[in-house]
Amino acid sequence: MHLNYHFLKFLCPELEKAFLGKKITSCFSQNKDELIIETNDSEESRFIRAHFHPPQIYLSFPENFQRAKRNSIDLFKEIIGEEITGCEVLNFERAFYFSLTSSKILLFKLHANRSNVLLYEPEGDFPIKLFRNGIKEDRELVWKTLAKSYPLTWEKFEELDGNASRYLPTLGAIPRNWLKDKGYIDANLAVKWELMQELLDMLDTPLFSLVEKNEEVHLSLLPEASPIRTYSNPIQAVNELFYLALVRGSFEKEKTTLLKKYQEQLKRTNSYIEKSSQKLEELRNSPPPSQLADVIMANLHEFHGGKLEVELMDFYTGEKVLVKLKPNQKPQDLAASFYRKSKNRKLEWEQLEKTIAAKVTQAISIEAKIEELNAIDDFRALKNYKKSHGEDKVLQKDALVLPFKTFEFDGFPIWVGKSATANDEMLRGYTKKDDIWLHARMVPGSHVLIKTSGLKSIPTSVLEAAASLAAFYSKNKNESLAPVIHTEAKYVRKVKGSPAGSVMVEKEKVLMVIPKGPEEIFGKGE
Repeated sequence: MHLNYHFLKFLCPELEKAFLGKKITSCFSQNKDELIIETNDSEESRFIRAHFHPPQIYLSFPENFQRAKRNSIDLFKEIIGEEITGCEVLNFERAFYFSLTSSKILLFKLHANRSNVLLYEPEGDFPIKLFRNGIKEDRELVWKTLAKSYPLTWEKFEELDGNASRYLPTLGAIPRNWLKDKGYIDANLAVKWELMQELLDMLDTPLFSLVEKNEEVHLSLLPEASPIRTYSNPIQAVNELFYLALVRGSFEKEKTTLLKKYQEQLKRTNSYIEKSSQKLEELRNSPPPSQLADVIMANLHEFHGGKLEVELMDFYTGEKVLVKLKPNQKPQDLAASFYRKSKNRKLEWEQLEKTIAAKVTQAISIEAKIEELNAIDDFRALKNYKKSHGEDKVLQKDALVLPFKTFEFDGFPIWVGKSATANDEMLRGYTKKDDIWLHARMVPGSHVLIKTSGLKSIPTSVLEAAASLAAFYSKNKNESLAPVIHTEAKYVRKVKGSPAGSVMVEKEKVLMVIPKGPEEIFGKGE
């Protein structure tokens, strides 16, 4: 109700007391949708702060405000040096104005997302200045026409058959909900009239409560069962609302969002640790592929006559095992592939152990960050926290504005640049020197990064998946096999003045892969 006529009619007399005789010394904006007006007299300074960033429309009137040294622009120069001579609300309207010594009018129109501040010359029909120039209809707004008149009589009420919205359109959501909760809709006309009179009496009582409804802080003129705070002074009420709803609310939202992202990251990390530990246990407990290769080599004579399926006795386990060959495949070749798998088994085992250890360290680090973040209680501390954890830029930003697509394969994040300019931004602002950089060889395409989390080596499967993505997001997308270069990001550099996306690469290696998109690799769309 802080934008409501029924609140403004209490606020404006208090604003007149607070600002009467004060001279406007500066008027500026340092955020796109926020206007600050500084006033002074011989005793004190006072500011008018109008925050009009939809849907957050709030006013406050602080005694102190620190103007930023940068990104600040002076506005409404026509009113600098003017003294405030009064403050009045427009009858039954969500608007009020300050009158100045020159008889100029500074109008505050509080129409939700169409809120604005307009300056009028004495007796001028149309504004000479707007704060939000994008609201084109305000250029021809005659401020005197905003004021309305509603006869609050029984006769009018009866004529409208008790329709509350038509009888008093200025009520707003909280009063209308109060009527609804009292059974207004189904009541007879006499009961409706009694409820309306009771409501108007409450709206005429100068008591202002801040309440939480639907996880947001609101100002109410009605008695509330569990208010956050209650005030008799409307300036104090609207200042506290500004702090709780905008300043504190924005802080809590930003902190909660970041916490949620850390918790999701921790959940994924722990899930990877659990699954990989199970895989490692299976590797440790299952027989090596070389045993089956030994069985095949000891029974080559069983494959005579071009047989593709043979049941053999496994002399290691004493059980029979079915061996299948592909068309035109020799049993010796199948055995050789099992010997290779057995040789690579130890490498896979060691790599898995290293990766799990790194992920355990990462989980401990995330848990520490969550604990540290939970203890933060103000914007400045949150800002310092984010600055000191620059490695988490991706978590700290909205995914919609990141210059790359994000995927994950076997616990490793893989990023794919969205455009040539985005490739440069990803390389400049989000890359660590040990990350693995990939790109389709000799053709235009996206830069791809594997985030290694400090690991000196990564599984071959992860490298091949990232390379397939690099090929897919390139001019070689439709080739059956495509070459992809890869190297550590520290060997990739941008040459000053070179076109967007072009880089110098050293110590690269080449990998031949089949181009594959996200749906084929991860089982999901792009």
